[in-house]
Amino acid sequence: MPFKTIVTGATGMVGEGVMHECLLHPDVSEVLIINRRPSGFSHPKLKEVVHKDFFDLSPVAHEMEGYDACFFCLGVTSLGKNEAEYTKYTHTLTMHFAETVAARNADMTFCYVSGSGTDSTEKGRVMWARVKGKTENDLAAMFTKFYAFRPGFMSPTPGAKNALSFYKYVDWLYPLFRSMMPKFVCTLKEVGIAMIHTVTKGYEKKVLEVPDIVELAKR
Repeated sequence: MPFKTIVTGATGMVGEGVMHECLLHPDVSEVLIINRRPSGFSHPKLKEVVHKDFFDLSPVAHEMEGYDACFFCLGVTSLGKNEAEYTKYTHTLTMHFAETVAARNADMTFCYVSGSGTDSTEKGRVMWARVKGKTENDLAAMFTKFYAFRPGFMSPTPGAKNALSFYKYVDWLYPLFRSMMPKFVCTLKEVGIAMIHTVTKGYEKKVLEVPDIVELAKR
């Protein structure tokens, strides 16, 4: 049965790629994107809410009612940030958003994009990995249907507007990377389809590394 999903981060590379797969997929009937600035995207399935302050979602919370899933692809780099700053924009912001949607959508599926190397123990030496690990753990405690996605190198969706310049320059090496490092390399298409399949098919693991993402995308 077709489902409705919320996608965050559509003005970034990962969110745009996930949104793209949702709009194409017959099992997705509606996509709500919530951004700080207009995305410029248009599609019959697409609904957009522009809201600048993700730390106060009360003015737009009613727009998030009636959804079966949330694919949370919003994120910031840890470069140039201390732990307090990174925690604010990674853990605090994400949990506030999650609490808002969870209160309005019972039994929804929540997928969170963290990254390869995330530290589930929350005790390692790498700051960003600890913070991402805590975010995963706290989300898992909130949602029964929770999945943490840990992609590594992702080949962007062809024609994507928001692909990072780094990927544009090295994407031609993708076939080589995939053959040499299959546990670290996948496509954004596989990430998007795997997220859709968490809703329609489920998965036996709550933390999906790259091989899990590729496997679930094939199902």
